[in-house]
Amino acid sequence: MSQVNLNPHYQELMGIAPIEGNDRNVAALGGIVSVYYGGTLIGALVAGSLADRMGRIKAIVFGSLWALLGAVLQASAYNITWMCCARVISGVGVGAIDCVVPVWSAEVSSHSARGAFLAIEFFMNIGGLALAYWIEYFAYLDPNREMAWRTPLALQIIFILIIGFGINFFPESPRWLMKMGREQEARNVLKATRDANIEYEAKCIKKVVKYELETSGANHYAAMLFPKDKYSKQLRFRVFLAVWLQIMQELVGIGVITVYAVDLFQDAGFDLTLSKLLAGFNNISYMFSVIFAVITLDRYGRRSTLVWGAVAMAIELLIAGILDKYAQIQGPNQRSFGAGVATLTFLYTATFGATWLTTPWLYPTEIFPLNVRAKGGAWSVVGWSIGNGVITMITPFLFQSISYGTLLLLFGLNIFCIPFVILLYPETAGRSLEQMDTFFEHGGSWNVFKASGNIRDKGIEDWRWMKKLKAEDHEELEKGRRMSSAVRLPEEDEKDARMSWRKRPVYTFRRKGSNAGIM
Repeated sequence: MSQVNLNPHYQELMGIAPIEGNDRNVAALGGIVSVYYGGTLIGALVAGSLADRMGRIKAIVFGSLWALLGAVLQASAYNITWMCCARVISGVGVGAIDCVVPVWSAEVSSHSARGAFLAIEFFMNIGGLALAYWIEYFAYLDPNREMAWRTPLALQIIFILIIGFGINFFPESPRWLMKMGREQEARNVLKATRDANIEYEAKCIKKVVKYELETSGANHYAAMLFPKDKYSKQLRFRVFLAVWLQIMQELVGIGVITVYAVDLFQDAGFDLTLSKLLAGFNNISYMFSVIFAVITLDRYGRRSTLVWGAVAMAIELLIAGILDKYAQIQGPNQRSFGAGVATLTFLYTATFGATWLTTPWLYPTEIFPLNVRAKGGAWSVVGWSIGNGVITMITPFLFQSISYGTLLLLFGLNIFCIPFVILLYPETAGRSLEQMDTFFEHGGSWNVFKASGNIRDKGIEDWRWMKKLKAEDHEELEKGRRMSSAVRLPEEDEKDARMSWRKRPVYTFRRKGSNAGIM
């Protein structure tokens, strides 16, 4: 909607012109954008329930139908009420798709490639975002002002039809098939999507399915929020982790940068045409940055990816905010300061794409048990909808009231998010979906460090939940042997004893960072 919002014909037809200096029209503009996320919230909750009953593939088709209807209505809108209703309907469809696709991909992929699998999806997702932007940009050049905004909204119909039709040629989730008693079909999917022997994974899935069918009373939204037993209390904590991670994803500022990129570049001193071009190239670099997530997410883990991503984005936003202050002052160096803001905006977006884009979508699919995994994905989209809705609603006011201070505010929010990741979120990399229940059943604490200690005290081999599970440890678990890295090795103690007092602080810092899963 970034280019559509700037179209004079669109603004006049929606009754929100002029935007500049008019609080009512600014609020209406933000409302049109943010009301969409009310639809995504509804769509996610409906699809989460539907996906558990009818399967992941059918739930995606359901979302595609709603998205198709919403796209038709958006492209044909003639007033603000019509457009808002169309945005909500479109949101219902997208919310359903966003809820189910990450769950499906996590259940189909192996534990060692789950992150890379979803990162590839998001590479294509951001590629679509970049394509949509450039379609809007070239449509904006059309002298027919009405077709300049209707054409981009109508073209999304083609891609929705491809999703709704094409998804039927993909395999159903093997875990959902196992839950429905279709074991042979589940095994066929596992064999088709795995290189290694599937017996251990199939055995784990069957074991978990049997246990979760006995606790199926918790398989509804109310039980996940208002627990009546120990199992449901674990689900409530998982809901909190999923929702809060998605809200934090929006707090770090990506919605501000992508949706209102043109406004940001204009504030930095660039004219409208150049601002649009910069925003378009920013989307392209955003797309290619996701390739880093394909490589690093499974190698380094979720926690370190989020922590160091937030640190890097905070630094970039702080410097960009300072430069933006001087870029808005007329003078010989204004252009140089503006170029600095643009460069750091590109770096920020690329850092987000490499770190925070994929992880908040992947994580909820990993921490929920099979019988409520689709509903867990729905709660994740609820958090995303809340965060996006609030951010897109208030951003126009922020740019008008505090200008460059918006970037400094986002700097503070990035720092604010770091302790939550370190303290609350267990590492999921390298672990199968069935192994995740160990943490929530035996941890007994919201603090991941304390919970890991509790698990260790119970004699469970896989207890260090601050760090990813290595491939060799996973093999030893499958064979029933003791994990070599589950305890502190004697060699580490010897190294500590030999370390000189000058080097000891650096080594200790690195070791503690490693134990915390962030180095």
